[in-house]
Amino acid sequence: MVFRFVRSLAPAALLVLAQACAPLPNAARPAATPAPKAASPAKSPSAKETGVTTAADPRAAAAGAEMLRLGGSATDAALAMMLALTVVEPQSSGIGGGGFLVTADPAGTVESFDGREKAPAAATPDWFTIDGKVLDHRAAVPGGRSVGVPGNLRLAAMAHKRHGKLPWRVLFGPAIRLAGDGFAITPRLASTLAMARDIAGLDPAGRALFFGADGAPLPVGTVVRNPALAQTFSTVAALGADSFYTGENARAIAAKVGTAPRNPAPMSTADLAGYEAKARGPVCGRYRVWRVCSMGPPSAGGVIVLQTLGALERFDLKAMGPASPTAWHLIAEAERLAFADRDAFLADPDFAPVPTAGLIDPAYIAARSALISETAAINTAAPGKPAGAAGQFAMGGPVAEQGTTHFAATDRWGNAASYTSTIESAFGSGLMVGGYYLNNELTDFNLDPNRGGQPTANRVEGGKRPRSSMSPVVVYGPDGHLRLIAGAAGGYTIPPQVIRVIIGTLDWNMSARDAIAQGIVMPGPGVLAVDTPLAAIVPALQALGHTKVVTVPMRLKANAIEWVPDAKGKGRWVGAADPRSEGAAASP
Repeated sequence: MVFRFVRSLAPAALLVLAQACAPLPNAARPAATPAPKAASPAKSPSAKETGVTTAADPRAAAAGAEMLRLGGSATDAALAMMLALTVVEPQSSGIGGGGFLVTADPAGTVESFDGREKAPAAATPDWFTIDGKVLDHRAAVPGGRSVGVPGNLRLAAMAHKRHGKLPWRVLFGPAIRLAGDGFAITPRLASTLAMARDIAGLDPAGRALFFGADGAPLPVGTVVRNPALAQTFSTVAALGADSFYTGENARAIAAKVGTAPRNPAPMSTADLAGYEAKARGPVCGRYRVWRVCSMGPPSAGGVIVLQTLGALERFDLKAMGPASPTAWHLIAEAERLAFADRDAFLADPDFAPVPTAGLIDPAYIAARSALISETAAINTAAPGKPAGAAGQFAMGGPVAEQGTTHFAATDRWGNAASYTSTIESAFGSGLMVGGYYLNNELTDFNLDPNRGGQPTANRVEGGKRPRSSMSPVVVYGPDGHLRLIAGAAGGYTIPPQVIRVIIGTLDWNMSARDAIAQGIVMPGPGVLAVDTPLAAIVPALQALGHTKVVTVPMRLKANAIEWVPDAKGKGRWVGAADPRSEGAAASP
């Protein structure tokens, strides 16, 4: 297997689980990986096949489908969904946060775009140390200190310039309508408002939108209008992304962060004006007969997915099947090894010497896989020694990242876009500007910059991007045709969710929807969390040596699109969403 991330799960973390466009100049083009020469490009889908979208909310999926109907590209559709989700899923993502986008075409060229938030220039490693004490995660989230410079709109502008077909302003139409005309509160939004009311209602603007006069969250079905957000969208649609990062909006963000009622912190208009999305080389490799590509650092998710799949390739998962405790034991063990490497080596490559090539080297992965036994658990895994590692950083602690969403699109030309977006925790920092919540992404850094006297790779530094678990993936079949586009939300559960979708569809011949509906296993130091759909395998996992297994009902949320061939040698795109979520697929 040739292969060109999530933290060890502490017991405390288990509680969280329970709950018009010219090409860019060459210098600015995203790094891309072409298909291997041996893979011949597949034919594009028939003219009748106009693509499909999938998102965590049907109104967002419909926004993407509208772009496809107007002749837009998969990237146009993905960007329209990101904007719509800002309105209807404010607890999870939006223009106040950031994300990662992976695009793919029928010829096998894969590109990736980094819109991860950045720490303000004033940030230092002791950013979360107050009066000599390191803030815990709960105390660090609310207010200004946790806010990173948002990246989604810079990412959108870069990706649209490269792959968009519709005028920029058209992408904003559905979101403007949803914000101005109103949208109904869904059960998931209502329940999240109830669980995170202190954050959702921290800002007076948030309280006015989502809470009644009695201070209670508005009930399911209530129509909410957000004219401030409609105006923000209208301005950016007319003037471009620069209008978000300069002028009135930038001043408003800096002022909000600097004068927050909780944890005020310095953020300047220069921090915003200077933000740039980045073209990153995707990480790609082979899993059996398939080619898998994902996002590289500062996301750790892609490396985790590829390392795990590589370690599992020597086992006959197909013969074992999805009901086999041994199969899930092997998946957990491979994930455990990958997580250990993630904690030790992965961070923003602009600030730390990340040995990405070494981590995904086939020989290295084979050596790590040799540590896995079909009959006994490792339980405690140490990081390995990949080539290119300039010494090991101290291991960081667990980080929860729950306010996240994934959405994807394919178009009539056979292109795909896989986009994961986040504001980190539910409703981010709780601060609101222009009708959108600002992220709390800086709590994805290690709050304590040191561990055992050593610096951690993922410590806070000015201008640095925090490590992420987000894992947008695209998978090509042996015929060179795109086979699967997938991703998930849920912090350190994201790579395991994506892994089970890939194994479910490719090894176990499940539909993407059925693969998503499976549970996951989530390894930690001496602990294995098992999602309730897999509860029946717990005794067998214990017999294999997993000394502490906890059954946890996980609030998972994944989305995927698969290419389903037919008997005539053609096929169709089929969208899928987690049946436990409010997600949906839509066609033009």
